[in-house]
Amino acid sequence: MTSVSHDDVESVTDGVHENSWSANLEKPRHAEDPALVVEEAVDAVEHTAPGYHVNLVTHGDHGHPETYLFGALADALDDGVDWEYVEQCGCGGHVTRVHVE
Repeated sequence: MTSVSHDDVESVTDGVHENSWSANLEKPRHAEDPALVVEEAVDAVEHTAPGYHVNLVTHGDHGHPETYLFGALADALDDGVDWEYVEQCGCGGHVTRVHVE
C-alpha cells in the first residue's frame, strides 16, 4: 500500500455547502488510505451548513463505516450532528448521511 501525503490530494470540499450534498470518498486514494477517508469525512461535515446533510460515500475496501468512521465522527464533531447508515452501493461502497443541526 502506497502512502499518500494528505497535503498532496485534492480536497472534497470547496467551501461551505448551503445545501445537501455528497462527498465522494471512494477514489483510489481513499482505498489506499483509511485515515484520509476519516479526515475528509470530518472536513465534509464541517463544510456543511446547519439544516442540511452530507452523504459520505466511503470506499468498500474499508468495510462497514460503523467499524472505523462512526467513532471518529463522534470524537471529532460537536453534538450538533447526527448520522445514519443509508445503504451499501452496488459498487461495494457505503453511504452514511450526516445531518448538521
